[in-house]
Amino acid sequence: MECQFLERVRSAIERSGLWESLKTDWVCLDCELMPWSAKAQELLRQQYAPTGAAARAALPAAIGALSQAQLIPEAASLLESYKQRGEATERYVDAYRQYCWTVNSLADLKLAPFHLLASEGAVHTSKDHIWHMETLAGICKADPELLLATPFQVIDLTNTDDQAKGIQWWEELTARGGEGMVVKPLEFVAKGGKGLAQPAVKVRGREYLRIIYGPEYILPQNLSRLKSRGLGAKRSLALREFALGIEALERFVHEEPLRRVHECVFGVLALESEPVDPRL
Repeated sequence: MECQFLERVRSAIERSGLWESLKTDWVCLDCELMPWSAKAQELLRQQYAPTGAAARAALPAAIGALSQAQLIPEAASLLESYKQRGEATERYVDAYRQYCWTVNSLADLKLAPFHLLASEGAVHTSKDHIWHMETLAGICKADPELLLATPFQVIDLTNTDDQAKGIQWWEELTARGGEGMVVKPLEFVAKGGKGLAQPAVKVRGREYLRIIYGPEYILPQNLSRLKSRGLGAKRSLALREFALGIEALERFVHEEPLRRVHECVFGVLALESEPVDPRL
C-alpha cells in the first residue's frame, strides 16, 4: 500500500507539471495523513478510547444510584453534575470518532499537503503561503480522490471587516465538526519588532479541544486552570525547532554530508524531550 500511495502522489505531481516548473525530480512536502487511525492506533487505543470507555462504564451506574437518592438535596445536585459529565463523555467519544475510520485499501486514505518545503536546489521559505497553497492545490486537482486541497483565507489584521470574515470562517468550520485552523504570517519566515514571529498558531474548535484536554475541560474550574498555562517555553521551543528544521533542509538541498543534516534532526529530537507545561 505504501508503494501504491507514493506512486499516486508522484503521478499527481507529474500531471500537475510541477517537476518541469521547479526543474526537479523530488519534492519535500509537509502533509497531514488521514485518518488518525491509520497512523496513531496506539494513541487511540491507549489514551482516547480507554478514557471514553471507562467513563461510559462508570457514569451510568453512578447516575442510576443517584437517581434513587435524589430526594436528598445533596444527591439531587450531584445527580445533575453527573448527568452533565455523561453528556460531556458522549461528546468526547463523538469528537475523536470522526477522525477515525477503517482503512482497508488506498481508497480509504486522504493526504492533505500544506507546504512545499523543498525541491532540487531550493528551500521554498522565500515563497509566501499563497504560493504554497495554490501550488499544492494544483497537485491535489490532479488526484482529488487521494489528495485534499487545504482551504485557506487571507486576512488583513488591520482591517476590522477582514477580522470578522476570519472569525466567521473559523466558527463555520468548527460548527461543522472541523478541527479549526492554523494561523500563519503571510511570509514563510516573518520577523517583527521582537524578532522571529511564531511560524504558526493552532486555533482549534471546542469539540476538538475536548479530545486534547478531556471530556470536562470546559467546566469553569478547568478552563481557569488551562488559561493560566505558561506559554513562554513552548513558544521558544517551537521557534528553535522551526529554525533547526529549515537548517536541516538547507544542508540537505546543498548536498552537505548526511551527518550535517542529522545534526539538525537530532537537535529537534532533543528539543522534543524538553519538559513543557503539561497543560499545553
